[in-house]
Amino acid sequence: MVTADEQIRVSDTVKRELDRRRREGESYNDVLQRILEDDRDLLAGFGRWSDEHADRVREAREKSKQKSKERMHRLADNE
Repeated sequence: MVTADEQIRVSDTVKRELDRRRREGESYNDVLQRILEDDRDLLAGFGRWSDEHADRVREAREKSKQKSKERMHRLADNE
């Protein structure tokens, strides 16, 4: 890796967040590079499901949310 002589300024809040995400042995550059790569990988997956599959997933999620609400109401009524 080529070392650049450039520096960037970050706020104390950003530095604390970088420190929190920093793994053992990682430089700040390593942390930033990993975060940026993770971001690209996440965005690369959008749009891969067919409309039909996405609709089925949405329906299943709504059914699951409704079951959860019903269960919470039953538990609240039993108390």
